[in-house]
Formats: sequence, C-alpha cells, structure tokens
Amino acid sequence: MSAEFFIMLLNPGIGALLSGAFCLLWLSQRGKTYILYASAGYGINAAGFFIQDIVFQYLVTPLPQSGERILTNLMFLFSGWLLAAAVLGRYGRRPHYPILALTTVAATLALGWFFLVQPSVPGRILAMNTALGVVTLMIAVMLYPVRKKHMIDRLIFAVAIVSVANYVLRPLVILMVAGGFGSDTSFQHSLYWTTVQFTQPLISIALALTLMVAIAIDLIEQLRQEARTDKLSGLLNRGGFEAAATAALKRCQAGNSLPACMIIADLDHFKQINDTFGHSVGDAVIGLFGRHVAAMCSDEMVAGRIGGEEFAVLLPGHEIQAARLFAESLRACPWDYWSGMLPPKVAPSVSIGVCAAGPGADLHGLMNHADEALYDAKKAGRDQVRLFGTRPAVNVVRIKIPQ
Repeated sequence: MSAEFFIMLLNPGIGALLSGAFCLLWLSQRGKTYILYASAGYGINAAGFFIQDIVFQYLVTPLPQSGERILTNLMFLFSGWLLAAAVLGRYGRRPHYPILALTTVAATLALGWFFLVQPSVPGRILAMNTALGVVTLMIAVMLYPVRKKHMIDRLIFAVAIVSVANYVLRPLVILMVAGGFGSDTSFQHSLYWTTVQFTQPLISIALALTLMVAIAIDLIEQLRQEARTDKLSGLLNRGGFEAAATAALKRCQAGNSLPACMIIADLDHFKQINDTFGHSVGDAVIGLFGRHVAAMCSDEMVAGRIGGEEFAVLLPGHEIQAARLFAESLRACPWDYWSGMLPPKVAPSVSIGVCAAGPGADLHGLMNHADEALYDAKKAGRDQVRLFGTRPAVNVVRIKIPQ
C-alpha cells in the first residue's frame, strides 16, 4: 500500500477516535446531550472521509461523475450541524435552525447543479465550503456575546474563528495560487485535497481538545458546587455559606466600606413537625423554605442552610431597616401556596434574628449576634423578626394608688 493510502486514513481514523472518546464521556455524563452530539458529529465526519477516500478509491469503483461525493458532502454538512450543536450546547444555546436549514437546502441544490447539470469541481468545492463556513460563522457569532469565564472559553471561540477562515479563505487562496482544484480524476491528488488532509485533522483535534477540557472544567465546577450545596434546601451548606459569606463581608469592608447585615432564620416547632408527621414532611418543609429563600435573594446575597432547620443570609450593602424588611419577606413564606405538598394540619412558621455589621466585624461575631436576636424572637412567641440589641416589649401594669 502506498503512503497516500495511509494519509487518506488520517481523517477517518482521527474522527473515529474522537467520536469514541466523546461517546465514553457521554456514558458517564448522560445528562449532557451536547457531548453525544459531538460524538455523532465526529463519527459521521469520519464515515464521510472513509467512504470518499477509502471505499470509492480503493475498494469500489467510483460512481459516474463522482456521484458518491453528493452523499459524502451532505454527511460533512450534517457533521457540521452536530458539532455546532455540541459547541453551542455547552453554553446552553441552540443553533439557529432556520439558518442551518436554508444553508443545507442551498448547498444541496448547488451540489446537484455542479454534479449533474453543469459538472464543476471548483463550483461544488466552493459551494460546500461556503455552507460549512456559514455554520462555523454562526457558532462564532453566537459565542461572541457569551461571558468567557475561563481561558478555554476564549480558545473555543478562537477555534471557531480559525474554522471560518479554513472553510472560506483557504479555498480562495488555493484557487488564486494553483488556479483550480483539479478534475474529478485528479481531485484526490490536488493541492486543495492535500491541504484538507492536514488542516481538517488539526482543526478537528483542536476543537475536540478544547471541548473536552471545557467538559472537564464544568465537571470540576459541578463537583465543587455539589460539595458546597445542601441537597435538601438547594442552598449552600454551612461550609459553603461560611466561605462565600466571609469573602462577601471582606468585599464590603474594603474600599467604600459598604454596610452589611446578617439574618438567621429558624423554623418554629420543627422537631414537633418531624415527630408528628415524619421526617419526609420535615424534609419537605425545609425544601420549600429553601426554595422561598432562594427566590427572594438577589445575586449579591449569600444564603445557606447552616443547621438542621436553621438558615442564614448575608445581605451586603443593606442597612438594618432594609434587612428587617427583607427578613419580614422571608417570614411571610407562602405556605398556603404549597398546601398540596404538605399535610393539611402542618402550619410552619419562622422566627428570624437580624443584626448589622459594625466596623471590623467578622462572620462568626455577626452570626452570634443574629442568633441572639433569633433567641429573642423565640422568647417573644415565635413567628416574628427581631433586631439585635432590641428586646421584646414588656407589658407594664400600672396600678393607680388612691390619693
């Protein structure tokens, strides 16, 4: 076998390996459909190169006017569809399907014309590369406004730009330098096809590696988030809350010294709910209140479940009265809205303590002060908000002494 045969195996071999690698990744992360799209995209790409370069060159006689290339070119285009869906899917976005559909129809008509009506190797090459260029350009345009948190996000965007140049500029440069793409019989030995054999594997590997690194980063971030999250309430666990709240408090104390307040909330008579209705009902109460806290909190707030039925919220940039109003909104949890999810006789309530951060306050001191205010709320009869430093009002009975 000639060296050319092994070069022809380069694209299908690399595509098959990448397809298998993404398939194995997907088997361990089946919730991420975009990984399966990447596997299918590389698999179809590998099959297209194998049919075009191996099957109809070394195993089977080519069809008249290289008709098999209509099939393989459509396979390459569909592979581009799937890879676009894979890249964009990683960012929670979908391809612009009308653009893909219009591009596919236009490419199919152009291929049919340049194969059957007016055979032209340059015509079909330019038509195919233009279609793939539109697909990769769509990826680049849709990724441009995406917030790029990691270097790998910028690399994925760079690979998309390089892909656009590969499909749009490379054929034009070769057309200017070599004056054409060769005839049907000499196409496999043309300068154009030689560049395809080298540029396509490089771009395929670059895209696959960046996407795999992105998947690994996402998995690490997911594991880190799971380690910091309380599964029952959906909020941060105590460790996650203390780490995030400490960092937020330091940001408040630096620079402009923004105010900050701490809220500690505790579900009233929670042990009684557990003992009377069972732990499943108690878990439901925690989960519902956690959902309520998450819905009420803005992005800059830090919320967590710090104990069995105890929750904490740090409010950066909030004065004490604003924090009290926010605490009242937490206390007014819409239990009636979730009445169908709890037994009829379950009527949860919440006691809340609030304190403001003084100069140089640390997190544990704040939590202790808020906890003291919470204790005052419990003593005052529960289902209420108390501020640190204030005590429940005492009813004084005045006795009128006769003169």
